[in-house]
Amino acid sequence: MSDLTELFTWTCSRCNDMTKGFEIIELIVDVQHCLQAFVGVARDLKAIVIAFRGTQEHSIQNWIEDLFWKQLDLNYPDLPGAMVHHGFYSAYHNTTMRPGVLDAVKRAKQLYGDIGIMVTGHSMGGAMASFCALDLAVNHGAHIVQFMTFGQPRVGNAVFASYFSKHVQNTIRVTHEHDVIPHLPPYYSYFPQKTYKHFPTEVWLYNVGFGSLVYKVEKVCDGSGEDPTCSRSVTGNSISDHTMYFGIELEAETWGSCKIITEPHMLSYAKTDPNGNIVLSRDPTTSILKLNTQTAVF
Repeated sequence: MSDLTELFTWTCSRCNDMTKGFEIIELIVDVQHCLQAFVGVARDLKAIVIAFRGTQEHSIQNWIEDLFWKQLDLNYPDLPGAMVHHGFYSAYHNTTMRPGVLDAVKRAKQLYGDIGIMVTGHSMGGAMASFCALDLAVNHGAHIVQFMTFGQPRVGNAVFASYFSKHVQNTIRVTHEHDVIPHLPPYYSYFPQKTYKHFPTEVWLYNVGFGSLVYKVEKVCDGSGEDPTCSRSVTGNSISDHTMYFGIELEAETWGSCKIITEPHMLSYAKTDPNGNIVLSRDPTTSILKLNTQTAVF
């Protein structure tokens, strides 16, 4: 969404009524790096929800070319042998994303108690979600009740994948048919420690049958992260499969730059920095009943 007013108030046509009782606490827009995320509270789920937007669709082709050749190029802090993708790591750790998310989670816990956290994202947003979930679990003692991404690329090597699985356990990576992005950066089975590797658990969506007799299958893959009978069994060559999950188009409604649209009265919620990045924050206690912490135990 480029219209921050509709997204911040959860009144956009693509989100309204989809999750009743959900309200955004903080909307983070890093205009400088074309990144966006929101943090909110879902009353019915009794959880804080953190969602990272995926790659702008007009840059996907260039991004694919870059990912195909990208090598592991950053030592993950305080974890010998673990290496990760510098760009994905920096997109979360070295932008307005991390401080914005941590501030919102802190405020949400002050308002609602120590409720669980759900982290999600599509495409590059899934990569950022990975580093966010691990950061919250390891450095802030957060209880990640669900981590789920869609069309996520690989983010690190086998050592990192193992470390991630140890600390973020309730994990699902949804992949779709021939989606190209989960195949990137490339995985080389004969260099397992020196190449990128997915963490488990993958759920592969694919169709079987022909014509009008087509059935949609959701296959829960093995615990390796690189199940050869799931998405790795097909050629990852489709951008359209990347932008469609569960029948929902995950592209922006309009193409454009990273500029945003917002009504003047929304500026009262906004904090900006010299680079033009925006954080919209609000206290939702007036519109959401405070969750009973006794019923919010997971």
